[in-house]
Amino acid sequence: MAQYRHEWKHQISLSDQLAVRARLRAVCRADSHAAHGQYQVRSLYFDNLEDKALREKIDGVNCREKFRIRYYNGDLSLIRLEKKSKRNGLGTKVSVQLAAQEAQAIVNGELNWMGDSGRPLVQELYSKMRSQGLRPRTIVDYTREPFVYAPGNVRVTLDYDIRTGLGCTDFLNPGCVTIPAGEPVTILEVKWDEFLPSVIRDAVQLEGRRAGAFSKYAACRIYGV
Repeated sequence: MAQYRHEWKHQISLSDQLAVRARLRAVCRADSHAAHGQYQVRSLYFDNLEDKALREKIDGVNCREKFRIRYYNGDLSLIRLEKKSKRNGLGTKVSVQLAAQEAQAIVNGELNWMGDSGRPLVQELYSKMRSQGLRPRTIVDYTREPFVYAPGNVRVTLDYDIRTGLGCTDFLNPGCVTIPAGEPVTILEVKWDEFLPSVIRDAVQLEGRRAGAFSKYAACRIYGV
């Protein structure tokens, strides 16, 4: 069973981003998967016709989940189906790899193979696409700067240049154009297991900022369909 982790987010300014980045570089190590300290993320989020995932996020429903398919830096050799769950303010994520043709089949609505895939997460998405009407809703693109700190299994990320695919869900197509999702913002996100070391707490401390509920998916859906 996936472990639930503590997490919080801040929407911060450019000057905050510069300050936090400098502090984190002094105490954390860079993520080994991040070339030049950052990578590009492309995700395809699922929702039903009643926008259940979107509404539960906006309403702050205590127990909720959402599905997405994601890859990094345009690399279609490593695509993952992920399910994120929230419960009592804690978050967890489970994932499984998809082949590019499998991801494209899901986008195209070709679903019959999923029930016999032998992968529980793929089968769960298949069941909920059939029973709840889940379908691809929007592409979310952004740049991520990740930092890791071993004590507490801490991961800190700075996400910015958040872009939406509007009504385009063909997210394997590099020609699928995305546009800025509103005014430029940076999202500071911190995740940890049992405790948050004071050195990290101090590094991400910003005067007058409080943890918020900013959602990249919700921001991008404002401009979607």
